[in-house]
Amino acid sequence: MTAEADTHDGSAGPDAADDYARVRAAIRFLTENWRDQPDLDTIAEEMGLNPTQAQKLFHRWAGLTPKQFVQAITLDTARSLLSERETVLDTTYDVGLSGPGRLHDLFVSHEAMTPGEYRNRGAGLEISYGFQEAPFGLALVLATARGLCGLAFCDGEGGRDETLADMTRRWPAATFVEDAARTAPYAARVFKRDSWSADTPLRVVMIGSDFEVRVWETLLKIPFGKATTYGDIAKHLGKPSAARAVGAAVGRNPISFVVPCHRVLGKSGALTGYHWGLTRKRAILGWESGLV
Repeated sequence: MTAEADTHDGSAGPDAADDYARVRAAIRFLTENWRDQPDLDTIAEEMGLNPTQAQKLFHRWAGLTPKQFVQAITLDTARSLLSERETVLDTTYDVGLSGPGRLHDLFVSHEAMTPGEYRNRGAGLEISYGFQEAPFGLALVLATARGLCGLAFCDGEGGRDETLADMTRRWPAATFVEDAARTAPYAARVFKRDSWSADTPLRVVMIGSDFEVRVWETLLKIPFGKATTYGDIAKHLGKPSAARAVGAAVGRNPISFVVPCHRVLGKSGALTGYHWGLTRKRAILGWESGLV
């Protein structure tokens, strides 16, 4: 074990990317070996930390202990998230009236660019961007004068450049300006739970095709502790045969975590694909399970 690992206390700081790499290794290990119910010592060894450090770091990043996480990733638990999927999209979730899960959710006020603005691929639009620390790895935050328009995650060497290229390709005619100071407040609003308030909703602007925006708006209706399927979203939109197109739109969601594409599962409860990695999808779902 390195000296860095010996002194690591699990707090946020410049080692956030290394922290997430450790947690990602643990999540991958638990996902592959959960039937063996590995003990904390074994998990800590996978993370390169001692058991106390491993438990503290894992809990901070995933929102629950390794043992609780094992319970959260079983197929039965995934299926239980879908237990009400046929009605979850048709229900109005009034603040404070839909059970404890919704009280923990992000409060979002959203609008969409017009079809003409989207066709122009961002021409005339200035987008500020900055890299910010987040509970699920380094995040790239993008914002316009109208609100948050992008949130992506970075992984590994070259992760910053690859993630920035992925996001800028979506709106190639826009002007991108690096401004970490401007995007930092958005990251704070998104990832600090005590800042989630219906009185001061997070402003989000969606930049996509009409169909993509309709899918993304539907994702906002899925509350904490619940999930739905691609097929159910297609039915909700009146296009029951468009599950594949829905899947493509979900995969192109530019505002990860806030617009909860991670709450869309396969009809059997399988996690299926996720643009930012299945390990991160498991981490986010586990974090939400810890809150609920």
